[in-house]
Parts: sequence; C-alpha cells; structure tokens
Amino acid sequence: MAKRAAPEVNAGSMADIAFLLLIFFLVTTTIETDSGINRKLPPIEESEEDVVIKQKNIFTVLLNGKDQLLVEDELMEIQDLRAAAVEFLDNNGDGSCDYCKGVKDKSSSDNPDKAIISLKNERETTYKTYIAVQNELVAAYNELRNARAQAQYGKSFAEMQADYKDVNWPGNKERLKAKIDQIKIDYPQKLSEVQQ
Repeated sequence: MAKRAAPEVNAGSMADIAFLLLIFFLVTTTIETDSGINRKLPPIEESEEDVVIKQKNIFTVLLNGKDQLLVEDELMEIQDLRAAAVEFLDNNGDGSCDYCKGVKDKSSSDNPDKAIISLKNERETTYKTYIAVQNELVAAYNELRNARAQAQYGKSFAEMQADYKDVNWPGNKERLKAKIDQIKIDYPQKLSEVQQ
C-alpha cells in the first residue's frame, strides 16, 4: 500500500490577514486624553530687589480639607466669593484709579494694579470645590474687565476677545489687540496659589 502524504494547510495569506486586522484596530481605536485646567503661567521675572506688598492689598482665600471657605478670616459660601473679590479689586483705597467704582475703604486694596488674590488650599480639598473657587475668582476679574470694556468701547471684554479671533485685516486686529491689552492692564489678573 502506498504512503499518503498529509494534507498541507496553505498559510500564505495568514500574514496578510493579521496585518489588515492590526491596521483596522489601530485606525478604529480611540485613545482618551486627560483634560486639565487651561492656565497660562506668567513669565519669570528675574529681579534682585524684593517687592514689598502691603497686607491690605492681599485678598486671602483659604480652602480647607472639608471644602470650607475662609475669606479674609470669615467663613463664606462659594456663591458669595465673586462679589467679595470684585469689591476688593475695585476698592480704590488710595484714590489713584479714576475708573474704579469701589467704596474707597482705606483698609482694603489701594487699586487694581496692587491688589493680589491669594488662594491657599489643603491637599484634602476636593477637585470640584477647588475648581469652583477658581472659577469664581476668575469670574470676578472677568466681571470687572467686562464693565471696563463696556464703559470704554461699548462692548464687553468677552465680545472683544471673540471679535479678535474673527478679525482678518491686520490693522483692525492690532487696534483691537491694543484695546484688549489696555483692559488687561487696567484690571491685571494677579492670582497667587499656594498649597498647604
């Protein structure tokens, strides 16, 4: 009886199929990316002289591990933080700010250029509360900038920034940029963050 050879499986196209499956999964798979807070850090200023800041020009916001807010040594709710920050920033204690509408309290900030908001939080603070406090403080600056832009140019600061993205002609864009920069100079965002 003659010996019969075992049937051979043709594996020539297996490599092609594996390669096509690999490409398919690489193309169709989505990779999730983490999102964070969009913050632009200020440039590092190398100065040998110490800057003296009066205590009355610092608005202290403390956030503890139990998500309680202590503003200027008083307990406060997050929804009241924006109004308190606006009042501090727009105080005009030294009378040098001709556009400020504050009460000119001598024991509070001198003017928006000298006013600093100091945010201190503990490690146990929840992320949700930390972001809510951050949002309220930035909203205080935006509220003042919007009012200043409205008084100066008849548009809110947010509208001016949106228009800046849409302007195509370089001359108009430069003029609008100068106006936006002036509003930022009038109400500079000085927010200091410290972790305890």
